[in-house]
Amino acid sequence: MALMRSLLGAKKILGNATSKQAAAAAPKGYLAVYVGQSQRKRYVVPISYLSQPSFQALLSKSEEEFGFHHPMGGLTIPCPEDTFINVTAQLQ
Repeated sequence: MALMRSLLGAKKILGNATSKQAAAAAPKGYLAVYVGQSQRKRYVVPISYLSQPSFQALLSKSEEEFGFHHPMGGLTIPCPEDTFINVTAQLQ
């Protein structure tokens, strides 16, 4: 259920972009995310991360803080950059 909610949330956020903007945002099979608490840095991650519980926890933080309105125009994850790197390093 959490995976489905995460996927639907990501689709809703990305659905607002035109296909040209979406193609420029990340290569096929990847998702662009913005990470950080005050200053945000762009990362491109495989969409397979969406099914991982540790990544879903990050998405839950994003949903709690932003709902479906993300100020950067893409999926924004409000956590310290080093936390994001530690989580995604374990997924590779």
